[in-house]
Amino acid sequence: MNSADQPSGGDSREINPLEAARREKMRRLEEMGIDPWGHRFDGHQSIADIRSREGEIETVQPGDCAVGHPPELRGPRVRAAGRVMLLRRSGKIMFLDLRDWSAKIQILIGKAQVGEADWQLAQCVDLGDLLGVDGELKRTKTGELTIFADSLTFLTKSIETPPEKWHGLTDPELRNRMRYLDLAYTDGVMQRFLRRTKIVQSVRQTLAEDGFVEVEGPTLHTVAGGAAARPFITHHNALDMDLFLRIALELHLKRLLVGGIERVYELGRVYRNEGISPRHNPEFTMLEAYQAYGDYQTMMDLTERLIVRAIQATGQPLQLPWGEATIDFTPPFARRRYDDLLREYLELDPDDPAALQDCARKRGLEVGFKHPDVLKNKLFEECVQPHLTGPIFVMDYPASICPLTKRKREAPGIAERFELFVQGMELANAYTELNDPDLQEKLFDMQLEGLPEEESMARMDRDFLRAMRYGMPPAGGLGIGIDRLVMLLTNCQSIREVILFPLYRPEA
Repeated sequence: MNSADQPSGGDSREINPLEAARREKMRRLEEMGIDPWGHRFDGHQSIADIRSREGEIETVQPGDCAVGHPPELRGPRVRAAGRVMLLRRSGKIMFLDLRDWSAKIQILIGKAQVGEADWQLAQCVDLGDLLGVDGELKRTKTGELTIFADSLTFLTKSIETPPEKWHGLTDPELRNRMRYLDLAYTDGVMQRFLRRTKIVQSVRQTLAEDGFVEVEGPTLHTVAGGAAARPFITHHNALDMDLFLRIALELHLKRLLVGGIERVYELGRVYRNEGISPRHNPEFTMLEAYQAYGDYQTMMDLTERLIVRAIQATGQPLQLPWGEATIDFTPPFARRRYDDLLREYLELDPDDPAALQDCARKRGLEVGFKHPDVLKNKLFEECVQPHLTGPIFVMDYPASICPLTKRKREAPGIAERFELFVQGMELANAYTELNDPDLQEKLFDMQLEGLPEEESMARMDRDFLRAMRYGMPPAGGLGIGIDRLVMLLTNCQSIREVILFPLYRPEA
């Protein structure tokens, strides 16, 4: 192996013949005085914008045309930059497909048009290389919109061979591990993640229009609270203390309600040391919003508005595909009471503990729970939730399983809470927030009974209770799983398909 075949940077690994051929072309570029890693390239347009200029192409008389160009067409001068996705050579002409993050376009490179120096440059181009092109936008004889190049700029050499054109990246784990290749070479992936960005931008815009203030709370907590979940634990060396990666945004945002920020939200990452599934990732993006002097009905209206506007921001209709089904997000969304759904799907009295136990036994569920409402909720999750295609707001949950929620005045056993379900998946959770500090402390104590030590609520956040004693206004609170929302609005059945870098074990 000669020196040209050796990778740089002290890496002594053996390289395959395909990489060696690419490194040889890189060496030839350097001999021509061309930096294979490129430089600043100003003034280029997105390929989508270039394609939108097709209407500027006009037919002219043959006598007015420049030599070497199709005699019947004249188009605008354009400048593009992107990755070479397809490469076809034929004598003194080359065709490339160039793609950037907006679109793809064909490039025609003729030796006579670009000159000897750029033609030699073109001979060093491989699939996956990044290239800048100047030329005239026209159509070929077959009608293909094409940039007829007259100048080339080499921007970056791809040393690794890209995925094979027709099969590409087909293994889901490989696609998620190597998201950079997935974005570059799998059709639709770039558009999915750009759509995610539009969804998040829309959520922020809608909240801003409603007067909400965005804040950034701490991600390291001394007490992991706000949800019943197992946290990740880390250690701060200087303070010699264990800390928890946050499992929820709730308790710090409520402190801000006490401080007088009446409409507040955070859109950030939370971390739960739990299982991985098509709907669960150990770290995920959560929106939590709180509105002083509102309630769960206020949050229901806000949730509906956030989702509808997010769909509109992506340019889609309100009827979206989900696998072979269709989800109709046309408002208003259905609203049903929790107990009514249990009656409908299980044909029992949800207030009868014996009936609940009998129903659970028949379905092979564990019945040794301390409180009937815990069993009731297990039956709801197992036997009702999978049938909720939605979107449907399920409201008025048993108060005993909702320790942060205000009770209904006319029915103290019912909590003013809703969950939004779509295709059997919980998408949003909201409360009329409990602001009685004495009742809050009592309910915390009740919830902590019997929970394993490693779960988040196994230590009470005393500072939060102290803050409440200074007076937290009546409020509505809302949480929306952003990753799940993106799943539903992009027709992705796995949460890993909408997270740029999902967690995997290290490669062997």
